[in-house]
Amino acid sequence: MAQGMRMPSTEDLMSMWQASGLKQKILFTFGMIALFRLGAQLPLYGINNEVFANIAQGNNIIGFLDLFTGGALGNVSIFALGIGPFITASIIIQLVSVVIPALEKLQTEEGEAGRRKLSQYTRLFTVVLAAFQAMVFMFYMKHLPGAVLPGIPFGLFFVSSVAVLTAGSVLVMWLSELITEKGIGNGGSLIIFIGIISGIPVYAQRTFQMVSHSTALQLGLLALLAIFFVTMIFIVIMQEAVRKVIIVNPKRQVGNKVYGGMNSYIPFKLNPGGVMPIIFAVAILLFPSTVLSLVGQANFKSETAKDIVMSLNHWLSPDGIIYYVLYFLFIVGLTFFYASIMPNMQPKDIAKNLKKYGSSIPGVKPGRPTAEALDKILTKTTFIGAMGLGIIALIPSFASYITNIKTLQGIGATSLIIMVGVALDLINQVKTHLLARNYESFLKQ
Repeated sequence: MAQGMRMPSTEDLMSMWQASGLKQKILFTFGMIALFRLGAQLPLYGINNEVFANIAQGNNIIGFLDLFTGGALGNVSIFALGIGPFITASIIIQLVSVVIPALEKLQTEEGEAGRRKLSQYTRLFTVVLAAFQAMVFMFYMKHLPGAVLPGIPFGLFFVSSVAVLTAGSVLVMWLSELITEKGIGNGGSLIIFIGIISGIPVYAQRTFQMVSHSTALQLGLLALLAIFFVTMIFIVIMQEAVRKVIIVNPKRQVGNKVYGGMNSYIPFKLNPGGVMPIIFAVAILLFPSTVLSLVGQANFKSETAKDIVMSLNHWLSPDGIIYYVLYFLFIVGLTFFYASIMPNMQPKDIAKNLKKYGSSIPGVKPGRPTAEALDKILTKTTFIGAMGLGIIALIPSFASYITNIKTLQGIGATSLIIMVGVALDLINQVKTHLLARNYESFLKQ
């Protein structure tokens, strides 16, 4: 090792931990997660939890939603709605921002103030969606035999329960925003991640009971776990892969010194949206499926209406091929959508900045030709990433059907991609906090 350099000691690492504020961020994040897990266990007053828990185990859609809420939906807790309304509101606001010029201006031209105003609109819309979902849920509980405890006046119970469920969803949204601002970041994704992790022991127990008496199922389980492991490897590759575009920087002379002249590159991620296209695709598909599933459990006086609801519910169920076709198309479409709204993936802006500083892509003229070349590169890169993400999302689900191990379907591709993606994001967040500190201790001799 060259003179003047030394390996960081334990004291250096401890100093880096303290100086970066990472310890406080991690402890704050754990505190918020503890509050979320506490709320997920607090039951809603007047509900017989066992009745709905049995329904959740037998219904794929409700069971899948229960996984994302960390068991809060199955427990019919005050956090039963989870972060779903906030995620759905974020999707709608972002999609509408592309269409409505006033909202697009807030997002692109008015800087931090505009983004704060847009966030406020998202919060208000979250309240509306949470109230709507709470009302649908409580109407369903009313028609579910034995779900509401006897002797409770339903009118007052309905109003109070809708208010509690709505407030619980808003509180989860607030916890996620606190984690994003004061914790280690990505609060919404982390809340979903914790919900999935908390459900793994239950899925593992069900799977063990299922395969314990069958050698064929045990071999199928080993094959399924191997497919899950390979899928995780491809997820990591997808998350970390980048397309590097070489940039030639001009030489500049300042006094007697010459600066620049070295080549650099612009990294374009193969999967620019990370786990968000997956989360948004699930939210978009499960919203109508959940409403239809809950309505389908009610007692219909008209058989025709019941048949229509049941048919729609079957078509959009995770057991049907239509669900997976729509799931794949939504992932591809949302990946392109995320690439189109990310500030660091705008060809015209990048070309303008390159021309401003005299940099260029080898063999491409500055200005409009550079923007067109970058647009072609981004389109191809995003297409490969979107198709790869969509295919990866389908493989474990099909593997569950082939191996006949249905108990792990809830933690299939969607959950795997979210867990691995969020874990990678957390690692990158920690690296960012560590690199942001003062490195004076490493320069001392």
